[in-house]
Amino acid sequence: MTTTEKQTLGFQTEVRQLLDLMIHSLYSDKDIFLRELISNASDAVDKLRFEALRDESLYEGDSDLKIRVQVDKAARTITIADNGIGMTRDEVIENIGTIASSGTRRFFERLTGDEAKDARLIGQFGVGFYSAFMVADRVTLLTRRAGTASAQGVRWESAGTGDYTVETVERPERGTAVVLHVREGEDEFLDDHRLKAIIRRYSDHITLPIVMPAADGASETVNKAAALWARPRQDITELEYDEFYKHVAHDFEAPLAHIHSRVEGKQEYTALLFVPRRAPFDLFDRDRRYGVKLYVRRVFIMDDAEQLLPNYLRFVRGVIDAADLPLNVSREILQKSRDIDTIRSGATRKVLDLLAELAEKEPEKYRTFWAEFGVVLKEGVVEDAGNRERIAKLLRFQTTAESGDGVSLADYVARMVEGQDKIYYVTAESAAAARHSPHLEIFRRKGIEVLLLTDRIDEWLVTHLSEFEGHALRSVAKGDLDLKGVGRDEDGPKVAETEEPEWKALSERMAKVLGDKVKEVRVSHRLTESPACLVAGEHDLGIHLERLLKAAGQNTPASRPVLEINPGHPLVVRLRSESSEQRFADWTMLLFDQAILAEGGTLEDGADFVHRLNGLLLGLQGA
Repeated sequence: MTTTEKQTLGFQTEVRQLLDLMIHSLYSDKDIFLRELISNASDAVDKLRFEALRDESLYEGDSDLKIRVQVDKAARTITIADNGIGMTRDEVIENIGTIASSGTRRFFERLTGDEAKDARLIGQFGVGFYSAFMVADRVTLLTRRAGTASAQGVRWESAGTGDYTVETVERPERGTAVVLHVREGEDEFLDDHRLKAIIRRYSDHITLPIVMPAADGASETVNKAAALWARPRQDITELEYDEFYKHVAHDFEAPLAHIHSRVEGKQEYTALLFVPRRAPFDLFDRDRRYGVKLYVRRVFIMDDAEQLLPNYLRFVRGVIDAADLPLNVSREILQKSRDIDTIRSGATRKVLDLLAELAEKEPEKYRTFWAEFGVVLKEGVVEDAGNRERIAKLLRFQTTAESGDGVSLADYVARMVEGQDKIYYVTAESAAAARHSPHLEIFRRKGIEVLLLTDRIDEWLVTHLSEFEGHALRSVAKGDLDLKGVGRDEDGPKVAETEEPEWKALSERMAKVLGDKVKEVRVSHRLTESPACLVAGEHDLGIHLERLLKAAGQNTPASRPVLEINPGHPLVVRLRSESSEQRFADWTMLLFDQAILAEGGTLEDGADFVHRLNGLLLGLQGA
């Protein structure tokens, strides 16, 4: 079979799942099918404009760009057509037959069967074309890519089941027409007035004219067809902002917040930027390209200009319209442009100011933002030294005092106990592991609050955020600890001066057993309940960070921890009087292994640990 003949092909598994959700009316608001198809048509025209900057012949003598919507009641069809870039046969199969994203499996695993929750998920997934099957029992797509011969048109058709047909056809017009064969029971969408009302509600901001046949047989432009961001802010309603966001982000929910800013002076540009309400499912997909749309004097240039905002703000959606860039700007030019650097710097500050305003004036909204995007924003502490202080004020942490929505560093500093001048933190795999860390025992006894850092990025965050408002950040699990004069008086076990030589002798004896597993063994000032814990050197990698790096396959500098022992714990007291060298060695190794497990680590030889533990338990039983 040649590629010009008609083929019947099967949908990708993920597409079949998605179509099944669409056809069974997942959405209660079916109006959005028209918004999504018009948004796709608008994107296709924008892409033609961009490619035509380099090759005007792509216009094929027709530069009157528009979107046409037409109803045929007798045939029960709705047609949404554009004269944009169009698609080749291969592009049709790639763009419609498959969903090219490495995170699709995770997306479908998150579907719950709850229609309201699943609708939001699909909105994050961005699958506008398939929404056609909400109202149609068959969809026909006719397309031809600009610049190709009329004989290279493509016809695609599917009933939304397991397969579709595709064939090469004659098509004089460039661009794409989507024909919806409306199913029984959806007759309301065959009414011109109903469609016009939907367009005015959802697509009024589209910069292209959206035309429909008028009563006198002429064409009528239904929308305002003006760039929303170019209009005065006082003339734009919240509903218009929301619908514009849904268009640029292909989201089904209104945004959490937005900023509309016009900058004049040496560098002139307009920014209309939105913070989504929810994170897209592929926010951490390394292959996913993010960014805002770039326009130059209202002419679309590119869809995902990642140079306009730093990577840690990749969740932001919207438009930046620059007045001073050349129309033929490329990604390579963007990377080297001082003008772009200025825009990037200004837009970044605007977004961070918006977040700061949310945190101060609308804390509920900020809590929503932090739950969705907090981990991403933390990346900014590592990546953006110039805005590190701004970002630090936006950070939120769980602490030993609070486990709810998070504490700011400013709040933490404001409630430091008497004598405290440092911000203390502990890192761990989870909040539960952090809360149960033996390193926190003395801090609880003294009433000192400790930050619980459990995101993977936190280990890198604290290496770049060394202080906040003059207060150093200090790990509770590194170096020696001196809390004299800080917080409540310590009433835990202490080593009497007369016993110090005995404890020193015990430490040296244990260190001899452990050999090069530890740097030293010493009496602890941080333990009040646990028998022992591991402590990293003041300038060494943290034990948790070292474990993360090794898990990622990276070589780490060789470092040995310090084993600290609690002189008030019965096991340690017993160990001091143990006369059997074998039992002493077994107890020492047991305490060391327990300390590793308490840190969330993995033992080198689990079977040896079990054997040693059983032997000691049997020995105690015999005693």
